[in-house]
Amino acid sequence: MTVTAQLIPILNDNYAWLLKDSTTGATAIVDPAEAGPIIAAIDAAGGRLDMILLTHHHGDHVADTDVIRARYKCPVVGASADAHRLPKLDQAVKEGDTVTLGSAKAQVIETPGHTRGQINFFFPDGPVLLSGDTLFSLGCGRLIEGSPQEMFDSLAKLKALPADTLVCCGHEYTESNARFALHVDPSNTALQAMSKAASAARAAGKPSVPTRMGDELKANPFLTASTVAAFAERRAGKDKF
Repeated sequence: MTVTAQLIPILNDNYAWLLKDSTTGATAIVDPAEAGPIIAAIDAAGGRLDMILLTHHHGDHVADTDVIRARYKCPVVGASADAHRLPKLDQAVKEGDTVTLGSAKAQVIETPGHTRGQINFFFPDGPVLLSGDTLFSLGCGRLIEGSPQEMFDSLAKLKALPADTLVCCGHEYTESNARFALHVDPSNTALQAMSKAASAARAAGKPSVPTRMGDELKANPFLTASTVAAFAERRAGKDKF
């Protein structure tokens, strides 16, 4: 039994993710903000959609949720804390809840910082993390609604996940994140390697994600920050970089 994650480029630099439980064939789409390419990907994969998962309320993650719901007649799952500003939820979830996709179960992880109600979904049977705008390759989300302490604590939860976890984030930001990361930590050889790999992938027209949590732990400057103060300094520096 395993869950696979297929990225779908949407909008300008966003990614939706098509998940599949290998045992039952059940599928889910994460953050369906643009219907056209998402419908094309679902139909190319067999036309089955069992669930919609939402990580947070921003329009570039949820805009076409109702279009996808109407087409495939499937339930929408999102954070109970943000139910008032998400598309209508069929299942409202919080920290510690589980979401069932076929024979697989995802753990719901509350990760406030980018937004108050941001959640991530972790499937141990991938292992796959749908990190939305909390954790990016070599970066993290801007603190639009949360504090440095909240985001630091949120990232600490993700750092505890297995090293082989696939980090399936919501944007193609790796190259710009790498430039700042190298500014902060220029002698980090793991970071240098990830930066080169991302540049090569993008030059070839390929995505730079997903990455592995173990690699992020070595190279991502927001995960290597050991204190809230250090994290806050780096986040403020990235905002101005």
